[in-house]
Amino acid sequence: MSKVVDIISQMRKLEGSFPKREQKVADYVLGNLERVVYLRLNEIAEASGVSDATVNRFCQTLGCAGFKDFRISIAQNVAVSLQYLGGPSDELSPKDQLVTQVFGALIDTLNLARNQLDTGPLQAAIKAMAAANRVAFYGVGGSSANVAREGANRLFRLGIPAEAHSDGYLQRMLASTLDEGDVLFTVSSSGSPAELLDSVAIAQQYGAQTISLTKTASDLARATQISIEVDLPEDQDIFKPTSSRLVFIAIIDVLATGIARARSEIVKEKLRRIRSSLAPLSKDVGPKPVGD
Repeated sequence: MSKVVDIISQMRKLEGSFPKREQKVADYVLGNLERVVYLRLNEIAEASGVSDATVNRFCQTLGCAGFKDFRISIAQNVAVSLQYLGGPSDELSPKDQLVTQVFGALIDTLNLARNQLDTGPLQAAIKAMAAANRVAFYGVGGSSANVAREGANRLFRLGIPAEAHSDGYLQRMLASTLDEGDVLFTVSSSGSPAELLDSVAIAQQYGAQTISLTKTASDLARATQISIEVDLPEDQDIFKPTSSRLVFIAIIDVLATGIARARSEIVKEKLRRIRSSLAPLSKDVGPKPVGD
């Protein structure tokens, strides 16, 4: 049997189909998730009113090698699952409260990031990318990958060849094609993905400049030559999208603005060409965001 990752769902799925004594163990475990991770096999058996052997068979029924394997799996599962089990109602708040809640959290997080940002790394990153032959943006996971795509979206308008990738295998391969004069820009809110750390090491051995937008003092921050670091708390509201991704995009906008000013004549011509290419699509030739 393949390793079960979500052991809580597995117990719920098998509820009613366990042998009678094993069902007692399942009922006890599901009713005491926070406590059971600290109990020994015989303590669970006693609390469930069954034998030690029954608890062991229960673990094997779930796809675990034994009680030790079960205990590790349930501890990991409970650690990430408790915030989604029970808790406050998921009823929608009135519209004005939702707007206040979401916008308020974003404003607070933006102000926190603004106070943390060091202008030194920002200026170093602007200088490196403004002079780059090519910039590759890397991110893994939903938010970081989207921020990476936004980075490439901003830079191509400024006349800098830019691309974004989220596939770990492709990231490694592309990193090996980077040379001196190229930049690898990595994005990660945790600063721990192995894919990014490996790609940074690969790119650096061929002379590429490496930059990170990531968590303060993270592995990725230490690995890159230039690190733009922020330490942002995550909102405890599980229904609200995280504010950190929008903060990261705001930082990308800061970098893009700095790069544009550093290459003002080139950028003005590139933006003029882009705007001209879009003019036939709209009768409005007044000021507009470029290609947005």
